Amino acid sequence: MNGKKVYGDYQTPYDFAQKVCKLIKCKYQRPLTVLEPTCGIGSFLKASLPFNAQKYYGVEINPLYCNQCKLQFTDERIKIINADIFNYDLKNLLHNLDEILVIGNPPWVTNSDLSKQNATNAPHKANIKALNGFYAITGASNFDICEYIILQMIELIKEKKSILAMLCKTSVARNVFREINRRNIKYNSFSIYKFNAQKVFSIGVAACLLAIEFNYSDDNVQKHCNVYDFENFQSPFERLEYSNGEIHNLSLLDDNFNGRCCFEWRQGVKHDCSKVMELSVDGDSFINGYNEKVDIEKEYVFPLIKSSMFKKAIINVFSKYVIVTQTKIKGDTQPIKNIAPKTWQYLCKYLENFKKRKSSIYKNSPSFSMFGIGDYSFVKYKVGISGFYKNPFFALLDGSNKPIMTDDTSYFITFDSYDMAYMAMLCLNNNKVKKYLTQISFQDAKRPYTKQILNNLDFEKIVNTISFSDIIQTETELELQHYAQMSMFDDFKCYIKEKSNT
Repeated sequence: MNGKKVYGDYQTPYDFAQKVCKLIKCKYQRPLTVLEPTCGIGSFLKASLPFNAQKYYGVEINPLYCNQCKLQFTDERIKIINADIFNYDLKNLLHNLDEILVIGNPPWVTNSDLSKQNATNAPHKANIKALNGFYAITGASNFDICEYIILQMIELIKEKKSILAMLCKTSVARNVFREINRRNIKYNSFSIYKFNAQKVFSIGVAACLLAIEFNYSDDNVQKHCNVYDFENFQSPFERLEYSNGEIHNLSLLDDNFNGRCCFEWRQGVKHDCSKVMELSVDGDSFINGYNEKVDIEKEYVFPLIKSSMFKKAIINVFSKYVIVTQTKIKGDTQPIKNIAPKTWQYLCKYLENFKKRKSSIYKNSPSFSMFGIGDYSFVKYKVGISGFYKNPFFALLDGSNKPIMTDDTSYFITFDSYDMAYMAMLCLNNNKVKKYLTQISFQDAKRPYTKQILNNLDFEKIVNTISFSDIIQTETELELQHYAQMSMFDDFKCYIKEKSNT
């Protein structure tokens, strides 16, 4: 087992720890107590000595690092504790202390990563964000160990005059910002200082110093997050705000299309059995992921657009197909046996593949069940987007011959009319809308465009902002044959108004 990975072990260079402490000294109060909950070799403890605090505590699970710390610190104010941070009683340690600085660099791994490696240095299994069953089941409750530790530290110090200053991935900092606002935890300032992790740790992730200031007795409570460049931390270059359960970057916006979307954005099908369920075409034959010819009926086979295939504005030619076994979640799959016996025989051949699927969403479900399926899946026309691409691009999926499925890493809205779908695609690909989406999304995220972001896209504001000439310009930029008409745009605006009022 790779010890570095198990411990999320990216030891902070001492010179960078000094820079962090210099920033804290410039912008925040001097602490009386310093706590480093995962102190490693003690870089932050050493760098924080110029604060001249009354007490210093370092907690470290690795006995080698712990001994190294004890050898380099002879100051009686400094206590190094060899313990697992998830089991050690920090609440009792900090009980009578105030003006605390919690500083450090917690492990940059997720709880699922540790579970896969059978690591013992993990928190107890728990839904720490109290997410509802759906999100807990589908994986949204997976979290970074770093995030877990930061949230635990916040609970310890939130009612004290204190500062939390920790290095983490930028995505973790945003998650913490979302979570403490969701919990209505009071804070005086919440700041993100972005730095170059490749330069400091030789890892290619977006990273930052997260700094939160608490003073429970102070009424000057903030509800936003300023984002700074670590090397130029005097003036923020971004501001994040929390509303409706999500984070929005409102400081850069020219056109603000935030609101309530009159459509519901859906995710595509999820089956976790791609080599069996996803097919390509070779002449007149289907080929599965095992490069085997598949002789089945076409009743349950549908065109598939995967997230990586959103490259053309209008998609009506397909190279991938997917077997769709249900019309709704938990729907009975037994009818396949009579309607398409060769399909049923094919699925039964790979029954063990389906049984090996780990996600709990398939438990107590009919054989060969899928997820992300419903009436909306079988609508003729969809306008969709890949969740992965940095540059937002929307495609019209023309399922006039047979409904088109997407995978679960893409999102779509549905239309009964080709013309209305066409106008929606042009509106969404307008440069003003794309600029807005780029500004409110987080480009360092694995999926910059999520269902939550898209569901806050207000079509009424879009159609009231862009003109028909903008529509024609977008059509030209997409190199589409001229099809849009002024009457279509007027009809689309009426359609949007009606949907927005229902």
